[in-house]
Amino acid sequence: MFSSSYRSFHLSEQVQAATHFPDIFIPRDADSHKGTHGTLAVIGGAVGMSGAIILAATAALYNGCGKVWAGFNQNMLPLPVIPEHPEIMLATAAVLQRRQDISAWVVGCGLDVYNDALHIVQMRLEADSDKPLLLDADALNLLARHKTELEESAQDYHTLVLTPHPAEAARLLGITTAEIQADRVAAVQRISEMFQAYTVLKGNQTLVCDPNGQLYTNHSGNPGLGTAGSGDVLSGIIGSLLAQGIETWQAVCGGVWLHGAAADVLRDSEIGETGIVAGEVAPAARWLRNQIIRMHHPAHGSSD
Repeated sequence: MFSSSYRSFHLSEQVQAATHFPDIFIPRDADSHKGTHGTLAVIGGAVGMSGAIILAATAALYNGCGKVWAGFNQNMLPLPVIPEHPEIMLATAAVLQRRQDISAWVVGCGLDVYNDALHIVQMRLEADSDKPLLLDADALNLLARHKTELEESAQDYHTLVLTPHPAEAARLLGITTAEIQADRVAAVQRISEMFQAYTVLKGNQTLVCDPNGQLYTNHSGNPGLGTAGSGDVLSGIIGSLLAQGIETWQAVCGGVWLHGAAADVLRDSEIGETGIVAGEVAPAARWLRNQIIRMHHPAHGSSD
């Protein structure tokens, strides 16, 4: 939508940062197809919060996922198709949970904590699956509320990613948000150790920690990301990269960086920082990812 506005953005610093995540910036093989690039399932979207799951699913599409399912935590689908993105396949959460062809899962965007939400989280954590699982938003709140029932399953899950903001991190650890912010490194390491997960502690200079305590501090992004739905877009981007088979550390850290760098594209172009909306971030991330691929692999295509 805004690609003509992006052209004033200077790529040099972003290209340098992107060298830390080389797997994200590899051109597609000529003989690849939609099955090659993974299938992501996003579950959430309780009544009144359908937008959250649509933002996450759309972000996954914009960042290269081959196929994307949106599973609504509602008894019936709230709409037959997403008019702006009919490419996204729709199902109720109950139906989507039964599919066996999913490459990665994102659970929590607009999920709510009532009705079948706890069952959804519990079922996914207990699934006999090696498919990456990202828990966000209300899935994290449920994990905090039902730690006794869910902690062991979380620890045993093959590849688990948690993406709390400071208040959600505080609930997971049973402390205050102020205590989280006073020592963000200790907080993210404690969560990762507690759940044996890759943890993304969102905020200024978002932190990522793996289950062994390895840390990454992100330096992309700006206050324009302080808008409703921004976290849903981040979950969709990371989930998309995981579904595409990118190694977990690169997918999580690279997804965090790409999300922030896309907001920097918007800030530094004609759009500006104030009034960025979450739906603008995913197209900017797509544009930036492709520009970097072209710069690293000139034979892949021109940036004109």
